[in-house]
Amino acid sequence: MLCAPGNFKIMTKRKIIQLNRKWHRYLGVVLGIQFLLWTLGGLYFSWTDIDEIRGDNLKEQQPFLYKSDSLVSPSVFLTTHFTSKDSILSLELTTVLENPTYRVVYYSEQQKRAKLFNAITGTLEAPLTKEEAILIAKTGLNVDAELSQVEYLVETGKHHEYRGRPLPVYAITFSEPANTTIYVSKDYGNIQTFRSNQWRAFDFLWMLHTMDYEGRDNFNNILLRAFALFGLFSILSGFSLYIFTSRIFNKKRIK
Repeated sequence: MLCAPGNFKIMTKRKIIQLNRKWHRYLGVVLGIQFLLWTLGGLYFSWTDIDEIRGDNLKEQQPFLYKSDSLVSPSVFLTTHFTSKDSILSLELTTVLENPTYRVVYYSEQQKRAKLFNAITGTLEAPLTKEEAILIAKTGLNVDAELSQVEYLVETGKHHEYRGRPLPVYAITFSEPANTTIYVSKDYGNIQTFRSNQWRAFDFLWMLHTMDYEGRDNFNNILLRAFALFGLFSILSGFSLYIFTSRIFNKKRIK
C-alpha cells in the first residue's frame, strides 16, 4: 500500500525529529559533563589572580647588579671549559647568593645543561649544596615562613608539578603563611618556580579544560577535537529540532 506524498513527508519529518532528539539527548548527557567542567574551570580562572597562582606575590625582588671593572670577560672560561661540540644557548650575568655570576646554558651530547662561573675570577662554581639552595629559597621569599620539608629530585613524571624544568632540583616547602614549595635548580643556581595549592588547583582544572591528561598544554589532542565536533553536532541538531518543531516555521509552510 502506497503512502500519499503528504503522509510520506510527515513520516520522514517525524523520523528525522526522533533521530535528532535521540542524538541530542545522548550527546547532551556526555557533553554536559564536560561543559560543566569547562564552566567550573572558567569560573576559577576568572575569579582568581593569576599573579597569586604563579606566586608572584610571594617573590622577593632580586638584588641588582652594579657595574664593576673587575668582572672578567666570558672568553676566559668559554675557551677552557667548553669544546667545539658544545652549543652555547645563552650567557647571562646574574647574582647567586649576591655574588656576581655568569650562567652559561648549553647543549652537550644532546642534553641541555648549565654551568656557573664566578664573574670576578672566571672560575667554575660548584653546583648548589642543600644549604645554599635553602638560603636562596629563603631570600627569594618575601614573607616569614617556617621551613617544613626539603626534597632532592633527579626525575619527575608527566603529571608532576615541576614537569619539564631543569633537573636536579631542590624542592623546598614552607608552611603558613607562604604554604608554597620553591624549586631551586642545583646547576642553574636560581629559583625555577613557585608552586602553591592555588597553582595545583589551577593545574588540575586546566588539565580538565584542555582535556590533555598527559602534558596539560596540548590543544591539538584527539579527545578535545572529538568533543569540539560533538559539541558542534549537538548545537546543529538543536537548531534543526527547533526548526522542525517551531510553530513559526510550520505556519510559514502552511501559508
